[in-house]
Amino acid sequence: MMLALAGVVQAHHSFAAMYDGTKVVRLKGELTKVEWTNPHSYFYLNVKGADGKVVNWGAEGANPSALSRRGFKKGDIKIGDLIIIDGYVAKDGSKFIDARRITLPGGRVIFGGSQGDGGPGGAQ
Repeated sequence: MMLALAGVVQAHHSFAAMYDGTKVVRLKGELTKVEWTNPHSYFYLNVKGADGKVVNWGAEGANPSALSRRGFKKGDIKIGDLIIIDGYVAKDGSKFIDARRITLPGGRVIFGGSQGDGGPGGAQ
């Protein structure tokens, strides 16, 4: 049983272990993939940079149950939708962020972070 839980424990990490709370980023892009998984959900966007180059970014959000309680359901977005994600960049320099705020098509805003993870706004 301990071996079975090892992957779950490793996957659930604190904000401070992964993300830089001093480096805020806003991503605007086309949704390319969604993973509604526990303990975190993941969103992937194609984002066009100032140089015109398109880069695929990943964003980690709260688990699907938490997002659902906040009014964000799987059917609210689809591949190809334009969304905005505000968050904090990964410490390792990868194209990955902690999704604190997700603006859905139509303008509805959802708190995307995990409560109690030690990150900004985690108590909301």
